[in-house]
Amino acid sequence: MQIEIDFEVFKALTAKLTDESDSYNEAIRRLLGMPATEVAPRLGEIDTPGLPGVTRGLGGETGGVWFSNVFFPDGTWFRATYKGKTYRAWINKSQWVDELGNVRTSPSDAASAISNTNVNGWRFWFVRRPHDEDWVRMDALKQ
Repeated sequence: MQIEIDFEVFKALTAKLTDESDSYNEAIRRLLGMPATEVAPRLGEIDTPGLPGVTRGLGGETGGVWFSNVFFPDGTWFRATYKGKTYRAWINKSQWVDELGNVRTSPSDAASAISNTNVNGWRFWFVRRPHDEDWVRMDALKQ
């Protein structure tokens, strides 16, 4: 679904974004007095119904996965918004698992499965590791 707006409305809406991880959908929800949809799960609050064997990411895990030169421990969450829909994934038992329980081999593999095209997963996904307070775009973690 697309909504047409003029340039002045676009500029005003862009000014309402709180940071680079904020979405236009969230800004509109705030303007309408609606609750946010981008609630970051907190440690111990992760609910994964229907996905047997998914751990809750309570911290202290020794498992995880390396992508490039960055380690993502078990319990790491990923979030991306594509065409107005939010997608989530997490690291569980040293594997990238999406919301449908599919295991992906890399951030780009996961992003391509959503977009049906070649995508740089490091620029597509935002991440929050168990020790992080906020979401950051994955490419900000590369050194």
